[in-house]
Amino acid sequence: MATIEIPVWLFVLILVFAGVTFASHFLFPSVRWFLRHGMERMVARLNARLERPIEPFKLMARQDMVIRLAHDPKVAEAIAAEAEETGIPETVHLERARRYAREIVPAFSAMFYFGIAARAAKWFARLIYRVRIGQFDTDAIAGIDRRATIVFVMNHRSNMDYVLVTYLAASRSALSYAVGEWARVWPLSWLIRASGAYFIRRRSGNLLYRRVLARYVQMATAEGVTQALFPEGGLSLDGRVGRPKLGILSYIVEGYRPGGRDVVFVPVSLAYDRVIEDRVLTAAHAAGVRRFRAPVGTILLFIGRQLRRMLTGRFKKFGVASVSFGTPLSLAAFLAAPHGDVTADLAEELMRRIARNVSVLPVPLFCAALGEETDLPLAEVEQRAEALRRRLAAAGAHLDLPDGSARAAVSGAIEILALRKIVRRAGDRIQVAPRDRALIDFYAAPVAHWLCADAASGARPKP
Repeated sequence: MATIEIPVWLFVLILVFAGVTFASHFLFPSVRWFLRHGMERMVARLNARLERPIEPFKLMARQDMVIRLAHDPKVAEAIAAEAEETGIPETVHLERARRYAREIVPAFSAMFYFGIAARAAKWFARLIYRVRIGQFDTDAIAGIDRRATIVFVMNHRSNMDYVLVTYLAASRSALSYAVGEWARVWPLSWLIRASGAYFIRRRSGNLLYRRVLARYVQMATAEGVTQALFPEGGLSLDGRVGRPKLGILSYIVEGYRPGGRDVVFVPVSLAYDRVIEDRVLTAAHAAGVRRFRAPVGTILLFIGRQLRRMLTGRFKKFGVASVSFGTPLSLAAFLAAPHGDVTADLAEELMRRIARNVSVLPVPLFCAALGEETDLPLAEVEQRAEALRRRLAAAGAHLDLPDGSARAAVSGAIEILALRKIVRRAGDRIQVAPRDRALIDFYAAPVAHWLCADAASGARPKP
């Protein structure tokens, strides 16, 4: 038998290539099959307990979804139109479409969403707030067609909105959010994609990008993926329910086909005794700009302060966070009536339902009672709060106050705000720190908005 001598480095290289070949042809497929089989069993168990099972579209391999989206016929039409207009070959625009698809399409992991994200959301929400369900139209929500696509439509008060609604909806379904450019930083971007969220460029006027985004939203809606939208397009800077932006709503309306799967919008109203970003938002409102970013040092200082309070047993929750679920609105039923601009009319109706379902909590009631004053007797504040409570109750607002008492609400609000040195109690008087006057207006805004909306509706005489 002949003997062949080869250098050690060549022998090692052969072994490496042999190992890679074995792994790619035998090991990796087996591992992928094992993991996929395990995930399918887990999803089957989840679907058995979820009110809205996870749709197959949401579980599709990300690369397959990217290919399907980039080669969609309507995207192809947009590519052909751009090529004709610009004179640039279609292959170049196709590559752009693929890049947009990779940017938008999530990488949903049921194991991550239900095993980590939903549990972390529950733990964190209950750690810092007393979470309450405000109004809940039980019969109407229970009566939603099982085949319909549900879209939760919410006002946007805080980045905690994502956490709260994920926690409260985890027993029903997995939500898919639209998330702005702010979250496209690693590893946050990976975590958000794994939770089933998709990224959008809110200010992009690129027609091809808009077509790719529209087709993704329409595909997900047609396949029954439960979604959550913030029509305002950003956090409320003044505390009120803002005007809607029509982008994603217009995609859903355009993609709907009569006789197909219905789309049911569930209005969700969020209210807080304390919004974590309140100082950043009021500063942006005063400056008249929507671009804002809290300095890293400020964030770390805030986190450090709360951790120190937890470790020393002095941590106090940030008050109540209330989530109300209003009467659902069927798109099929809405389209049955004549409309001038369907999307604009739909958005207005949804925002009206959201605004009328925002719960009135102790801090907003107290701040509304203070009004423009910065120094008032406590007794007068309590009298004003009681008068507001009666007016709001007569108007049909949902009041989430301790024992239903305006006086107890004032006491609780003072405790929350005094801890932050926004107000202080001097004997029998309540004084507002001048630098935090804007925060009082910020928290009073939902109550004022509620009363204004009620008066404008003409449903009841203005008290």
